[in-house]
Amino acid sequence: MAKAKTELERRKMAENSRRFDGRLFLEDINEKLKIRLEEISRQLDEGQREIEDMHEYYWENYTEMDQYGYEDYDNQQALLHQVNANEEKTKLKRRFEKMLDSPFFGRVDFIFEGEEEAEPFYIGIGNFAEKAGMTPLIYDWRAPVSGLFYDYDKGPAAYEAPSGTIQGEIRAKWQYKIRKGKMVYGFESDVKIDDDILKRELGNNGDARLKSIVRTIQKEQNAVIRNTKDRIMVIQGAAGSGKTSIALHRIAYLLYHDRKNLKSSNILILSPNSVFADYISHILPELGEENIREMSFDLFAYRELKDTAADCEDRYDQLERMMRFPDEQAKERFRFKQSEELAREAEGFLAMLEDELMEFRDIEFRGMRLSEEEILKLFYNKFYQIPILKRMDAVMEYFVDSYETLRGRDIEEEDREYLQQKFDRMYVTKDIYEIYNRFLETCGQEELPDLPCERRKIPYEDVFPMLYLKYRLTGGGAHKNIKHLVIDEMQDYSFIQYLILKDLFDCRMTILGDRAQTLDEEPQDVTSFLPKIFGKEIRTVVMNKSYRNTWEIAEYAGKISGITDIELLERHGKPVEERSFDSEEEMLSAVAENLNLSDQGFETAAVITMTEEEAFDLCRLLQNRGVDATYVDRNSTAFQKGLTVTTFYLAKGLEFDQVFAIRGNREDPLSRQAQYICATRALHELYVWRLND
Repeated sequence: MAKAKTELERRKMAENSRRFDGRLFLEDINEKLKIRLEEISRQLDEGQREIEDMHEYYWENYTEMDQYGYEDYDNQQALLHQVNANEEKTKLKRRFEKMLDSPFFGRVDFIFEGEEEAEPFYIGIGNFAEKAGMTPLIYDWRAPVSGLFYDYDKGPAAYEAPSGTIQGEIRAKWQYKIRKGKMVYGFESDVKIDDDILKRELGNNGDARLKSIVRTIQKEQNAVIRNTKDRIMVIQGAAGSGKTSIALHRIAYLLYHDRKNLKSSNILILSPNSVFADYISHILPELGEENIREMSFDLFAYRELKDTAADCEDRYDQLERMMRFPDEQAKERFRFKQSEELAREAEGFLAMLEDELMEFRDIEFRGMRLSEEEILKLFYNKFYQIPILKRMDAVMEYFVDSYETLRGRDIEEEDREYLQQKFDRMYVTKDIYEIYNRFLETCGQEELPDLPCERRKIPYEDVFPMLYLKYRLTGGGAHKNIKHLVIDEMQDYSFIQYLILKDLFDCRMTILGDRAQTLDEEPQDVTSFLPKIFGKEIRTVVMNKSYRNTWEIAEYAGKISGITDIELLERHGKPVEERSFDSEEEMLSAVAENLNLSDQGFETAAVITMTEEEAFDLCRLLQNRGVDATYVDRNSTAFQKGLTVTTFYLAKGLEFDQVFAIRGNREDPLSRQAQYICATRALHELYVWRLND
């Protein structure tokens, strides 16, 4: 018996020893993952056969099931339970299949307070245990214990567990890179995910889409990702600081942290365009979560105004017009219509509108009468809190309820429609477009053309002021099912747009952007007015360290923007090349000569222009020369490898290994903004070229 015990102890010691050796542990994990996957595949096959048997039993016996439907109900519930179980196993199978490629990327050897021996905690993209319910062999990067890996060096450390704060000491911390189940490297690190690791990761050629950063999350980034206390998190980040990645990893963490109350369907991302949405769409699935909905706020606004006008101009139309036909008056008009001042003017207008919009009169219906005086009292006293264009509906419902109570019968639908028309005629107009024109007149602004609905096109500068006025007049509609809203490129949203968002989404928010990358002529710091709109529930985090560009590119971009407080990762590369060309042909030849897209070269490159017309023409000319190029415009929906030709405003948020920025010859604030955005898109090489006049 003693010998058996000794043998057991030896085996346990050998197993523990393997756990402290990353390469041996990887071998064990690969075997265990394969065993679990085989087991899950068998369970899925059995579950599918069970589902098929249930269907067969139902169709063979449903006519003989008891008259009260108990057996039918039980059968349906059992079927639903099995379908759900199969779905969960399928998700688990997908996660374990991903983990076969790279099961873990870090390890912390932690000595619990009061203990003498360290325990290794391996960190990966998901939890993995040999069997369900057993202690994990690999911990999800979002698990409480994983905070040790991101937040501490060797020495005293602690993490927050459900049972409270766990104190102890980190004896060692290891970092690994595993690809296709093979160890690429593994070494002990004395510092927090140090710059050498970052340089090695960022020095690689860019993927075709945004990278997951679980292997390189920094301490300050981890604090934002794991923050569950603050209702509204605002991330003011320099170009390349990883703010979009942080926001997405934060969403993945929140989904993991609050499974009972938060699901993927409860989260919405406001993204600038469909290409950007595709560029980031893989991140959450890579982190073990379902993808979440995304929406363009502009597109949402157009849908909300479709009963007011046939069409709406978009932001890109407005930008193109500003670049082609600079107009200082138009710029001032645009700024006013997006401002806090306009919101104040709107409140004064709405107060006057209560009298100007109404022509009260008696209502009679089948012997029942509601006098003008009674309607006035109901409109201004009883229902004063209801928005103006919905208030008369409340008065009508009051009348209908009174009639039905006295007569003891319901009003027919045709009669209700007749009454609706009578009550609606007390409004001088209910047309939002006409009311908005009245508002413009009171503000001393030029009115929109007086056209029938099917011929109206709302200028972009008027889209959101009109939508704001519509919601103040009708009450809009809050999206109660959304429990977390992500707003990217926050600097491109105006005061009026944020007022609308506050009314639409009464939920937690992650708001992020870079004031230097605005699509306006001057940088806009929205953090200066967000507290006025959302109150004091905001926590603002400033991230000034840039990880994207080489030192040479970042320094060049800093000179354009005048920003001097950005901390740069000292990753060096090719100097920025500035060059002028006498002909378009010469410039296109230079693009083709410098383009380095191959298995040994880069994966992504971009030619970035000022206007849509320039991008379209250059793409066509490059394709005529035999260069494989993809034109991306506002209607594009996918981000692809290879050479992309697009405008600076559509390139925002994206990154490329090589960037060929085609400058215009005009020097103005918007051109400088475009130059800065182009420069900060480049990971490794930046060429800034222009055509001589």
